[in-house]
Order: sequence, then structure tokens, then C-alpha cells
Amino acid sequence: MRLIDWQLAFEAHLTAPTPLVDSHFAATLLGGPTLDVHTGLAIYHNAYLSRLQDVLRHDFSALRYWLGDDEFAALTQAYVRRYPSDHYSLRWLGERFPAFILEHLVAEQSAPLAELARLEWAFTLAFDAPAGGPLTLDDMAQLRPQDWPDLQVTLAPTVQQILCRFNSVAIWRAARDASGLAESQALSRAHICLVWRHDQVCRYRSLEPSEACALAGMVGAGWNFSELCTELAVTYAEGAPLQAVTWLKQWVQDGMLERRAPQ
Repeated sequence: MRLIDWQLAFEAHLTAPTPLVDSHFAATLLGGPTLDVHTGLAIYHNAYLSRLQDVLRHDFSALRYWLGDDEFAALTQAYVRRYPSDHYSLRWLGERFPAFILEHLVAEQSAPLAELARLEWAFTLAFDAPAGGPLTLDDMAQLRPQDWPDLQVTLAPTVQQILCRFNSVAIWRAARDASGLAESQALSRAHICLVWRHDQVCRYRSLEPSEACALAGMVGAGWNFSELCTELAVTYAEGAPLQAVTWLKQWVQDGMLERRAPQ
């Protein structure tokens, strides 16, 4: 057997649903005085699955806290069998976990679970994202008055946006603090939760609808500062510029924005 064929056979054994050994593959191996081939391969098979589940337990600790160890173990075992690790780094193992939850469980159970998984995955993405070049308050202070009307911004690379229809943030916080098991509840009004990294620390914040709309207008629709003030004037009248500056200062202070190059 060529080395590449042996390696592929070993990979097939590790990712198989059961630790049963292919007889042709087993015949290429030698057992030891205290460990036969089939037992040794079963240990490798189980250890491989266990290692992948360890990664998912770390990346989705709130989900594990909510489900309990046994249900989480069953769910992650089904996941790694459905989507075996195909990247050299285990960092990406959980990328498809939220989508898998939606396809694997009934809708009533899967929707809040998948949302919590997306929230937890957002922290992983925010932690690993490149820092970029976020605007600072000093940068803003150096802007000339004539630069403000045309000022455009975009999100820093670390910022993740999650649309929450359930109390996922409260569940995540309860799991982090080990403060008791929060019950899943649908929110009366969905909200945007931002997750980002600033000063090497991951942070999160839920936005009120008006702030979420203003941020979406600037980073999504490409509003400049003048257009932001115009849009806010519908609600805030003469107070629109002050509200625009207040939000902009908060976003910059949080390290969430970069300046968009003029088109």
C-alpha cells in the first residue's frame, strides 16, 4: 500500500461513524504485546472525535451550558460526522455549526439555538479578525470643519452584526457568569447586537432601532455625515446634528469605525 493510500485509509477510519476497522487497512498494521490493532485504532477513532468536540465546547460554551453536556455531545457528534473538519486549522471547525443546527433540529428548537450559536461564533470572528485602522477621537478632532459634511465611514474588520429575535444575549451572559439557566424567549422586537474587538478585548452591545438604522445608513448605504443629519432631522428636528455627533463619537470611541475613502 502506498503511503498516500494508507493516509487516506486512516483518515476514512477516523471520520467514520463507527470505530469498526476496514480489514484491508487493519492488515497493514502490527499490534503490540499489550494493544492489538483493532483496539488501538478504536482509541484513535474516539480520541479524534473527542478532540473535535473539545474545540466546539470551547467555541460554543454558552450553547453547551444551555443544552447540558449530554445533549451538546450528541449534537456536536452529529455535526462533525455531517461536516468533518476540512481545514488545517481547528479554528474554522464551528463555522457551519449554526446552519447545521437549523437543518438538524425542528424549527421550534433550532431557531433560538442557531441564533445563540451565531452570537458565540461572532465572538470568535471578532477575536481573530485583523485590527484594521479604526478611527480615534484624536482623528476626529483633527478634521477640518469643511471635512465634516462629506465624512464617510465603514465598519472596522472586527465588527460583527447579529440580528437577535430571541434573548440570546441574556442567555450568553448567564452562561458566562454561571448565574443560572436563562429560559429562551422570543423578543417582542428584534434588535441588532454588535460584537467587536477593541484594545484586545471582545466587546458587545445591543442597539436601539434608531441607532441601528443610523449606523446601517452610514456603513451600509454609504451616507456621509450631512446625509446622516438630514435623515435624523425627521425624528430629531433641530437636535439632529447633536444626536449624529453623539452616536458618531460613541462608535469611534468604541473602535468600531474606519474612514471610508472618498468615491
